Amino acid sequence: MRRHVPGYAVRGRFVQARDVIFQELLPMRLKSRVSAKGDRTNNAHCVQEMSVFFACLKKNEFVEKHCGPELAAFQKCITTHEAAQKLKSDVARRGELIPGEKSLSHHQISSLLKKYPG
Repeated sequence: MRRHVPGYAVRGRFVQARDVIFQELLPMRLKSRVSAKGDRTNNAHCVQEMSVFFACLKKNEFVEKHCGPELAAFQKCITTHEAAQKLKSDVARRGELIPGEKSLSHHQISSLLKKYPG
């Protein structure tokens, strides 16, 4: 049998001479706020209405006057989405919690952390 020498790789794993001892460099507690790095949202909205409008344009050889209802439906979808996003961002910026909301913004999480410190 081979002897496992510390400091060498054996079967793809590095063998250490002793266990690693955990040293706490910073206090292990949460900060009172979070960053906004993960708040990027998916900007793909009204794709169905846009594809119907483009199909109408293609069918009518890109004459826009024949595709009035499709264009109106697409513009209505855009305006309702923008209004909903503005309302949601205003509520999130104030830090108010929405009942039943599945994901929280960084403003809402920060307000919760300030309200209930660790």
